[in-house]
Amino acid sequence: MSSLFSRAPASRQCRSYLLQQFRPPKRTYSSSRDAGGVPPTVQRPTRFSKYSRRLGYLALGGGALYAWDRYYNASAIRRNLRTLQTCAMITIDYKLNFTPGKSEQIPELHERVAERMYNLLTSNGGLYIKIGQAIGANAAMLPKPMQVKFASLFDDAPQIPYSVVRDVFIKELGRPPSGPGGVFEVFEETAVASASIAQVHKAKTWDGEWVAVKVQKPDVGVQMEWDLGAYRAVMWMFENWAFDLPVYFIVDFVSEHLRQELDFINEAKNAMQTAEFVRNEPSLRDRVHIPKVYPEYSTAKVMVAEWIEGVRLSDKAGIYKLMGEHEPHYNVNNLELNPMSATAMVAPSPQDATLVSTGYAFPEKPLKGGVKAIMQTMVELFSAQMFSWGWVHCDPHPGNIIVRPSPSNPTRPQLVLIDHGLYVRVPEDFKRQWVQLWRGMLAGDYKAVEEITKQWGMGLPDLVASFTLMKPTFLKRGRKPRPVDQLEKPRKQLSQYEMSVLMKRKLKEFLSDTDRMPKVLIFLIRNMRMVQGNNQSFGSPVNRIKITGDWASRSLFARRDLPLGMRVREWWHHVVFRMIMFSLDLAFWRSNFVRWVYEVRDWVLGKEGGVRKGGFEEDLERQMRLMAKDTLGVEVGEQAFSG
Repeated sequence: MSSLFSRAPASRQCRSYLLQQFRPPKRTYSSSRDAGGVPPTVQRPTRFSKYSRRLGYLALGGGALYAWDRYYNASAIRRNLRTLQTCAMITIDYKLNFTPGKSEQIPELHERVAERMYNLLTSNGGLYIKIGQAIGANAAMLPKPMQVKFASLFDDAPQIPYSVVRDVFIKELGRPPSGPGGVFEVFEETAVASASIAQVHKAKTWDGEWVAVKVQKPDVGVQMEWDLGAYRAVMWMFENWAFDLPVYFIVDFVSEHLRQELDFINEAKNAMQTAEFVRNEPSLRDRVHIPKVYPEYSTAKVMVAEWIEGVRLSDKAGIYKLMGEHEPHYNVNNLELNPMSATAMVAPSPQDATLVSTGYAFPEKPLKGGVKAIMQTMVELFSAQMFSWGWVHCDPHPGNIIVRPSPSNPTRPQLVLIDHGLYVRVPEDFKRQWVQLWRGMLAGDYKAVEEITKQWGMGLPDLVASFTLMKPTFLKRGRKPRPVDQLEKPRKQLSQYEMSVLMKRKLKEFLSDTDRMPKVLIFLIRNMRMVQGNNQSFGSPVNRIKITGDWASRSLFARRDLPLGMRVREWWHHVVFRMIMFSLDLAFWRSNFVRWVYEVRDWVLGKEGGVRKGGFEEDLERQMRLMAKDTLGVEVGEQAFSG
């Protein structure tokens, strides 16, 4: 027993020894106060210094990120943050202020949102301008302030310096633009035009040919995927949080075609494909020209094509001078002032206004056919693209159309189509449905139109027909009469909130199944709106709807691959269709006659710019506004359906 107790001190000594072995050594101090054997007190950092250090690290990291984003990432992150901030503000604004109790303040809400969107698009530039123009081309049912703002988006941008252009050439082609060992003998350092994604220079090859050199701006390629990612996020936000409208379904289709527009090799192929179609179309072969492309000088960021001397369609005074006509006073000044007309959609930008044809050597004698010949060719060209070739140019802006004397017949005008970056291919099945839709619409056949729109997941056949034709259309043939209890009753005066809710409901009925809707329609409608705007800006010298419908109808029986029996049947349908179209001719002739009467009256009375403006297209716009009010119950602003 005593031996057990005697071991306890030894055990404690052993533990003490082990603790000493693993105990960290004591700190030693070398200060003068250490000599006294009293160690100084260790001061811990204060909370202020701790957070100051963290804030400094954060500022340093943020500054480094900002510098990298600005100088090496083309400010893509900053642009996207601006986008998300703006769209979040718009969403919150609508959630808080789009209520029945604030109905009278809704116009002010639309004004604020339109201003924010416009500032965002113009501040970011680049692809944002392209996206904004795509929205504006289909903005007929958006609130009036948004239509006005989107209509004023111009695809202009400052030029990049020549030093940057030189770097692009060396990277893409391995040589400078000009000089010893250069790609060209002459290269003008100042661009003749500059847009959001590229600028154009004039150059001369070593073989003595003058060419147009399109150079992509380096920042655009860096920003593209960031911008498209932000576009995707914003459209999802607007569909699910802000507006509860089907808008996200177009994102993939639009994004893919915008990517294609940045590939200049693809643009060169588009131009060569279109040139092949034109050569094989006897009725257009001498009236339309596609500039020759030089593949040996073209890369993904540089494209070289034949230089064309002529008058741009955006230069109205030059066009009238070339054709030997006087510019009408009833149309030009008044219509261009209205930012919601179809003319405003194709109005020349500030840059286009400086590209007047002052340096062009006009022929001694005016060309034959007048402006009507130009518009006839233009409408036929884009009708052939839609209904015969299935290959559609999506940006027929007047700045992309040049008029010159035809080389084969110098007394007649020839249209030169440029800027082939954005095309859509029309599938064969859709093209056949598209033709049948046009036949049904112009024949007033409700059943035929409804059959097509159901296949496309779209409701309201009358509205589909009206927006496609850009004329009020009520389809009567084959329509079942409504029961008496379903007849519409006279509507009461709607508040701003009720009008907006009704418009939203109608749009949801219009886009009933977005999965089945052909996405190609987005760009086809854009094309037709621009064609209408071009025709309207010159006073509607041709019956656009009749020309388009006629080309649509005869495109089927003209096909060589159809069996003989089917071609005969399609030919008979075309004959019947032409008889129906005679009524549209009467409306067009009546409109022109009334316009002529007003012109004579104004001339006799010495008036400049009477109350009567424009022509057939303006008559359709006025009727579309009445149709919107009577059949949709929506009081829209003046010319909301224009174009």
